[in-house]
Amino acid sequence: MVDKWSIKPNGIFANLLSLVIWNHMEGIKTELIARKNKMKKVIISLVLTMMSVAGYAQSVVGKWVTEGGDSQVEIYQSGDKLNGKIVWLKKGDGQLDVHNPDKKLQSRKLVGVNILTGLTKKGEKWEGGKIYNPKNGKTYKCSIWLEGNNLKVRGYVAMFYETQTWTKK
Repeated sequence: MVDKWSIKPNGIFANLLSLVIWNHMEGIKTELIARKNKMKKVIISLVLTMMSVAGYAQSVVGKWVTEGGDSQVEIYQSGDKLNGKIVWLKKGDGQLDVHNPDKKLQSRKLVGVNILTGLTKKGEKWEGGKIYNPKNGKTYKCSIWLEGNNLKVRGYVAMFYETQTWTKK
């Protein structure tokens, strides 16, 4: 009886076997390279996506000079919401919230008051929040978004709205 491991291929059979093994190994090599390239593309896409999301969020957060330059508002993230508080007033930090409809709040200083509250990210905008206007004491629905290096801030009631352009400090 001949042991199957003791048979040594030679001639045409050896060449044919080598060719089959070579082709099989080349196929595996090609598949591994294709998988590696696909994985590189996936990783690059994920990194770019994370960078763009992080870049967007970071560019909205920070200090903004309001339209007209009367004040500065610092927008900050709290959980998944954005808020914004007054951090500087052109007329000085002693100004009071005299137009607030709540009599108890009319004696508070405006510096430190949250005028933007509860904004949630939706696509390219932050929406669903409120903006308080200390000049008239009214609160409006609000959305904000970036346009170039500027921040668009829109307060609205029903179909009526006003949009301001704030600049990054």
